[in-house]
Amino acid sequence: MKIIEAQRGRSLKDWMQVPRRIYERDLNWIPHLKQDVEKVFDPATNKLLQAQPGRNPGSINRWVLYDDAGAPAGRIAAFVDPKTAWTDKQQPTGGCGFFECINDPAAAGLLFDTARDWLAAQGLQAMDGPVNLGERNMFWGLLVENFTDPPIYGTNYNPPYYAQLFEGYGFQVYFRQLFFKRNALEKPQPIFQRKYNQLKNDPHTVVRTAQGMGKEQLAEDFRTVLNAAWVDHDNFKPMSKETALKTIRQMWPVLDPRIVVFVYHHATPIAFYINLPELNEIFRHVNGNLNWWGKLKFVWHKWRGTATTMTGIVFGVAKEWQGKGVEGAMIAFMGEWLMKTGRYKETVLTWIGDFNPKMLRVCEGLGATNYRTLATYRYLFNRARPFQRLPLIGHENS
Repeated sequence: MKIIEAQRGRSLKDWMQVPRRIYERDLNWIPHLKQDVEKVFDPATNKLLQAQPGRNPGSINRWVLYDDAGAPAGRIAAFVDPKTAWTDKQQPTGGCGFFECINDPAAAGLLFDTARDWLAAQGLQAMDGPVNLGERNMFWGLLVENFTDPPIYGTNYNPPYYAQLFEGYGFQVYFRQLFFKRNALEKPQPIFQRKYNQLKNDPHTVVRTAQGMGKEQLAEDFRTVLNAAWVDHDNFKPMSKETALKTIRQMWPVLDPRIVVFVYHHATPIAFYINLPELNEIFRHVNGNLNWWGKLKFVWHKWRGTATTMTGIVFGVAKEWQGKGVEGAMIAFMGEWLMKTGRYKETVLTWIGDFNPKMLRVCEGLGATNYRTLATYRYLFNRARPFQRLPLIGHENS
């Protein structure tokens, strides 16, 4: 076996094609969009690879592994996130991701060794994986439970033996990522309906969808709630108007405004519940490439309503309204429309870390069940150093 950097030409093409070998007989597999993957590695589209005021750019590299017959048999990427790598001065931590490999511990070990050595040369002392040089909602975690449901958009999917490859090398679970699902056609719990009725009877409060909203209004209301909801979180930086508008513009082509809910009090937005049609139910038909033909297929399947699952991207409730049942009221509001129209059959909630017990209780309270689990692993370069899992929120100093 040999491993080489995948920078251009054949090596880069082979790096992109490795998953085709791994999943060629797996009917559940839905390839990540080629365009989504390439954006991670392109400094023009990934701000973490760009220099910012007071911050050096991050770095990234990738390698492809060839078996003794010269066929691509594995791949990996490694990266330094400039926002998080040096947060822990005692243990600077990088990341590895986009891991794919045949069922061979020696092949996996060569890939992991390569990523480790590259990170160590830059002063890192540990690596998390599989993770992404970007947001946690994309390409993050290793599937460890439920290999039968197709993956939702942006989430990793892998054979069961990958956990053995990671753990056999020495990775340990840093935290688990729990995905929740609920039947969209089930009547919401009575307590949610009571909360919704209370809001409906308040003349100063309005619950509505995003139908009829333009990009600018949607972006500003989204930003207002987001900043009011996360104001007390560590390292939170308020979202700017420009960032909010960019986020909504990116979301706009796939948005179904009927499943985006806002709550207003005295005309001020105080909460949102943002859902999107489950894109993988459409992207299954584009074979991993959103070129002109793939875009035509996407438009066709979006128009005909191919997606029957909706994915809950995020809840947001202004701090002063948290714990007052607003989340449940939005669920009940949405549930009335879903039961009336039958447009979507199930709703999936994006992952919640096992380090966040408060949000896990919220998901369970919404009547959702944990149906799939991924794990984020950590590997310490100093094998004699004690391993610690990510602490629970609120227990960081305990």
